[in-house]
Amino acid sequence: MTHAIDQNFLAPYLSGHLPWLYGDSSIWTIIGFMGTLTFGSRFVIQWWVSERKKKIVIPAIFWYLSFMGSFLTLIYVIHLDKAPLIFGNLFLPFLYGRNIILHRKGK
Repeated sequence: MTHAIDQNFLAPYLSGHLPWLYGDSSIWTIIGFMGTLTFGSRFVIQWWVSERKKKIVIPAIFWYLSFMGSFLTLIYVIHLDKAPLIFGNLFLPFLYGRNIILHRKGK
């Protein structure tokens, strides 16, 4: 017996228009890894820059990596089609994009 919680969240709305989104391939695994690695690399770079300057620094690249990593992760979790993952990642690219805009305005 299938419970409603086990069903896909967006597939009833998107699968007819974006069938490739629900295909199973190694490309999706690569996208998931790229999102995770990109997002995680921001911490390494922030730590490295801070160590060099001997103080806490958040370089601009931190926000670009945050944006790209969160965007790739969002695409991947939409592919997984699980509501908690989608809602947990939905607004992150917008938040990081806004920080990029604020950073550019500050220059």
